[in-house]
Amino acid sequence: MGSLISRAVPANMSGPVAEFVKSAIAKDKVVIFSKTYCPYCTMAKEPFKKLNVEYTCYELDKRNDGDEIQSVLGEMTGARTVPRVFVDGNFIGGGTDVKKMYDDGRLAKLFA
Repeated sequence: MGSLISRAVPANMSGPVAEFVKSAIAKDKVVIFSKTYCPYCTMAKEPFKKLNVEYTCYELDKRNDGDEIQSVLGEMTGARTVPRVFVDGNFIGGGTDVKKMYDDGRLAKLFA
């Protein structure tokens, strides 16, 4: 099991990892950047499962470039923490944000 705190890697917003992140976010309707052992990441995925909404998940603890991806996400969203959840290319938040959106019905409206 890895550390909950990853080391900060300076983000190169014009490099190949940043291009990968931008492309991944643009390619699929729902994209979650996650870590396999993170309870907030599980919290973020559950509402999509309940709504039967497919999502693409990138498990950063399983990737060699995970720390750099987190740095890019930090530049893009204001925080390096996971999960980072995107719908239709827009950042909607982390685990508690997605759960709250599900609980109050706002998440389902994004797929109506």
